[in-house]
Amino acid sequence: MENAASPAITTLIQIMETLPPALQNQVIQHLQEYLLDLQDELQWETRFATTQSSLVTAARQAKADIAAGQATPLDYGQL
Repeated sequence: MENAASPAITTLIQIMETLPPALQNQVIQHLQEYLLDLQDELQWETRFATTQSSLVTAARQAKADIAAGQATPLDYGQL
């Protein structure tokens, strides 16, 4: 089953068709880059949302370890 284009997509296509081919290609390239950036951002947000509680737990544990004197300074030379 094929999805119909939304009115916004239809309008965008109509506008694009009025542009010279070279400019169409330039706009398409920018749109592709923008959409890939949006996809990356959505993936990052999803990953962060699924790990946020673990990060909070780890931060609380680190804070408790520091308060109890059980933490050691990070040695950046060993990274």
